[in-house]
Amino acid sequence: MSNATRGLGRSVVVTGAGSGIGRATALRFAEEGARIVIADIDGEAAQAVADEVAQAGGAAVAVAGDLREQTVVDRVVATAVEEFGGIDVLVNNAGIMDRMSAAADTEDDEWERVIGINLTAPFRLTRAALPHMLAAGKGAVVFTASEASLRGSAAGAAYTASKHGVAGLTKSLAVMYRDKGIRTNAIAPGGTVTNIRVEAERGAHGPTALAAYMGNVGTPAQADEQAAAIVFLASDAASNINGVILPVDNGWSAV
Repeated sequence: MSNATRGLGRSVVVTGAGSGIGRATALRFAEEGARIVIADIDGEAAQAVADEVAQAGGAAVAVAGDLREQTVVDRVVATAVEEFGGIDVLVNNAGIMDRMSAAADTEDDEWERVIGINLTAPFRLTRAALPHMLAAGKGAVVFTASEASLRGSAAGAAYTASKHGVAGLTKSLAVMYRDKGIRTNAIAPGGTVTNIRVEAERGAHGPTALAAYMGNVGTPAQADEQAAAIVFLASDAASNINGVILPVDNGWSAV
């Protein structure tokens, strides 16, 4: 890999890094010499990934907790600063699916949980990381958006709204901080092999209505294919890419 894409010495925070796309992303950054904060709600999973990085000769520290809690957000940022001297790259990857519920069938708890984890938590973590990036005069933020940030036919009301919000936040950050040395982009994964479960209610209006569109998904990606795009967007090879929502979906968004 060229020097332009390597992350040698960079301090990187990856959320949802205990499994799936987050784990693959953390391991890819570690291969390039980055130092990683592995953040996940599952402490055992986070530590297992940190151990994988260490066994491969890299540097990583695990932070467990629910990023909807400000104290957890503060701990993630403080850990990156104390252990690795700052935050060069923030990967806002943690997220959950909804139940594919249509708006009329979406209960408050489903809405609030999905919005809280998928949109409010990454906003708060980005807000907490920005002062450190601004002080350094540089930084890269990458969000995991979704095919559901591009269309209304890929998930339920809560998930779709949350990922459209992520796309909007990505673009706002790109505009606001483009002259401060900070770039913000997002990937929009299509179907991807991960452990995220969709607990759709069989026969409900939402899943039934969406079924007609899901045949366009195509061959699902592997988590490492999504990770490759994230690492690229965070790298110097993408130095003039800012405010992009990049589909990594085997052409689904082109159908």
